[in-house]
Amino acid sequence: MTQQKRLLSIDALRGFDMLLISGGGAFIVYMKGITNQPWIDSLADQLEHPAWMGFTFYDFIFPLFLFTAGVSLAFSMQSALKRGLSKKELYKKAFKRFLILFLLGILDKNVPLNIFDPAHIRYGTVLGRIGFATLVTTFLYLHLSEKKRLLWVASILILYCAALFLIPVPGYGAGDLSFEGNLVGWFDRTFMPGRLLQKTYDENALLTQLPAHCLTVLGAAAGDVLQKQWKEYKKLGWLLVACIACITAGLVWAQFFPLNKHLWTSSFILLTGGMAFLFLALFYWLIDIQGWRRWAYFFKVIGMNSLVIYLSYRFFDYGYTSRLLFGGYYMHAPEAWHPALNALGGLAIAWTFLYILYRNRLFVKI
Repeated sequence: MTQQKRLLSIDALRGFDMLLISGGGAFIVYMKGITNQPWIDSLADQLEHPAWMGFTFYDFIFPLFLFTAGVSLAFSMQSALKRGLSKKELYKKAFKRFLILFLLGILDKNVPLNIFDPAHIRYGTVLGRIGFATLVTTFLYLHLSEKKRLLWVASILILYCAALFLIPVPGYGAGDLSFEGNLVGWFDRTFMPGRLLQKTYDENALLTQLPAHCLTVLGAAAGDVLQKQWKEYKKLGWLLVACIACITAGLVWAQFFPLNKHLWTSSFILLTGGMAFLFLALFYWLIDIQGWRRWAYFFKVIGMNSLVIYLSYRFFDYGYTSRLLFGGYYMHAPEAWHPALNALGGLAIAWTFLYILYRNRLFVKI
């Protein structure tokens, strides 16, 4: 395999992730309690976020996308530098991407958008966070070595932990990680304009940008490993070593700084970063080393148009279309199954839409 060869594993992993981000696992959630199968109920529980503290697989989905964005960024940076693009040009491209994603994020989270009422607009968004993380990672990638970028991650996570435990919050003191008294919430209420998703804070607002972008930096490190002129199993070994190191550090740190997606705690970043290394290693081994590629096609179709699938679930009512097309069939099933079957039909429609784009080579890139 040459360094320039596109890795199907990256597109497939991105597609797997976007499927779940966009709600593609909803049919499993709807199956909870109707199958008499405990393992399905357990799986459904893993596709919902915990109320505050704790961790489920669904908490891993957004961090995985930030990580894969870093993997792709490393490939695009190396390609651009080989083509002779200057750092200034790369900065402009990264800032343009950030600006577009920030604006699309505002549109996504505020439709119908009332631009004349900025106080009630939510500015902290998923797309905005992705844009910011890739912007910062671009700057770090162009100026710091691999080792220094990893030291940056360690420094950010340590300082973030110290801030939440040492900086006192008016009325609550220092080290309060409760829903009402944490530093992140106070910072958002004090400095973040517009509407906060959780009223007292917004998990995609200001302070949590610091730990969140570390996942993209870690992803860029993984992308560098995949581009090295090493044997495939050596690359795989390094990904697994990074996986073990991050997961171990995250679980140990969680004994002091608990896992919490809402606060993007340092332990949460390391745990999900380690899991992302593991999933990348697994997809890389199955698809690009073993050559088992057919099963990945379903996810590749999604991964090649990740922005389209994300926004289409906001602006297209796949559930309504599914009821129109398939309601006459699943109406004969027990009523408790209708929501799950309708969600599965909506997923089929969404994938067919992306397949048409894929077959016509229509890809939306920023």
